Amino acid sequence: MSTYVYGITAGSHPSLPDGMDGVGDPAREVRIIKEGELAAVVSDAPEGLRPKRKDLLAHQNVLAETGAGGPVLPMRFGSVSPDDAAVTHVLAERADHFKERLDVLAGKVEYNVKATHDEEAVLHRVMSENPEVRALTEANRGAGGGSYDDKLRLGEMVVAAVKNREVEDAAEIQQALEPVAAAVSVGPESTGWLANLSFLVDRESAEAFIAAVEEVRKAHPHLDLRVHGPLPPYSFVEPGPSEPAEAHN
Repeated sequence: MSTYVYGITAGSHPSLPDGMDGVGDPAREVRIIKEGELAAVVSDAPEGLRPKRKDLLAHQNVLAETGAGGPVLPMRFGSVSPDDAAVTHVLAERADHFKERLDVLAGKVEYNVKATHDEEAVLHRVMSENPEVRALTEANRGAGGGSYDDKLRLGEMVVAAVKNREVEDAAEIQQALEPVAAAVSVGPESTGWLANLSFLVDRESAEAFIAAVEEVRKAHPHLDLRVHGPLPPYSFVEPGPSEPAEAHN
């Protein structure tokens, strides 16, 4: 039977609560596989696993319980290995790497910060910052709205100015928050977000990080900032002893 992998810990990691349930319906019991100085938190992998809310929460709960006892390298939902032997093989093969990552991530959590523009506020800022846009807007207004070509030119100028503002704002967010984080990972570009950044933060510095986010929010009222965390440090763990199961909507 395939083995579902939740995360990797040190072999000396405290035992998990008896009878802890993981993913699946019925839920599979979570267990520990040890290899040398490392251990993997696993369960039997259910067939046809899909990213349903119940299973996503079960995955997160196992990682939360494990993380409460010490550092854990979290695997993403759907990480499956052919069997227990394959898991122990990878633990042995990549032991030095996993131990190094456990040391680096000890006492740290992840915060994900996404940003979008408040449309009305950013247009106001673009107008105030760009004399050419402002002048053409006033000229069009004085001409009763302006010609088709003038309107088209103005629209193109505004779009370009907003795009430039997006690039500048993303850089400013990263520059403002990097000093209060141990590391930063730039997430994949996605429609609707001008910034998608994950920060590795010491648990003891979490309040300072959140305070820094609030300062960014106050200094950039044209931005809508979304903060998610604390999270297991998914963005700072290289793929481990597994291949992700296919995700279906």
